[in-house]
Amino acid sequence: MCLLWLRVAAILYAAASVAVLPAVLYRRTRWRGICVHLAGMAFFFHFVSCVEMLAQAHRWMPVGVREVESLLGFAIVAAFLMVWWLYDAISLGIFALPIAFFVVLVPSLGLERYTFPSEGVRIGWLVAHITALLAAYVALSFSLLASVLYLFQERRLKRKRKPGQASSLDWLPPLDTLERIARATLEFGFLCITIGLVIGSVLAQETFGAAYFCDPKIILSFVLWAVYAAFLLVRRTTSLRGRKAAWLCGAVFLVMLSVLVANVFSQVHRYGPR
Repeated sequence: MCLLWLRVAAILYAAASVAVLPAVLYRRTRWRGICVHLAGMAFFFHFVSCVEMLAQAHRWMPVGVREVESLLGFAIVAAFLMVWWLYDAISLGIFALPIAFFVVLVPSLGLERYTFPSEGVRIGWLVAHITALLAAYVALSFSLLASVLYLFQERRLKRKRKPGQASSLDWLPPLDTLERIARATLEFGFLCITIGLVIGSVLAQETFGAAYFCDPKIILSFVLWAVYAAFLLVRRTTSLRGRKAAWLCGAVFLVMLSVLVANVFSQVHRYGPR
């Protein structure tokens, strides 16, 4: 039964991770309440799962890797709920809840090493993983491009031109349109990279086991996700626009490029043949 409760907790953690985005980025009060309730229910089922897991093993300390991962996710959510209760700081949930879901996902698939039912299923997951990450790269590239064009358009509009004088940049969209494109593609890219990491976590654990955590490309991928989430939070809470937003977007893009470079040196897995 402990595995059943852990799966219920993982589903609720996933729902809470989705609900925290409008609650924090758009400051929606309704979603704030939904996020807290989902996280609280997930924490309860996770607690029941941990108690049953240790009771069935007749010990009070985790031993296996899956047990440690489950308790680590439990501790992360416990810390988040404590901070929310004391300081009403739900913004930290944009990091804590998805991380807890990532950590709990693999143990919820089974306390032993998870295996796909067939090679066809595995290939389907792999295709979805690559597609999601490529979509994230494309989305962030468009966001960076829109931010750079915003700078050119802003500079052009500040220049004093004579009546009837043409400009080589008259084809650029208005500033508000460029801003909306940059914001929309940035948020879409975050959704894609989150989905890609979730699928990739299952694939890597099933294929490579514990070596998954030793791969520099995987470590940098999670660093990228954290930087991406921080950028979204800063951009929304401070209403960054123009030059500062373009610089921050460029920093995230450089982190994404470093992940591609790390793939070349990865000894655990890579896109090309070994």
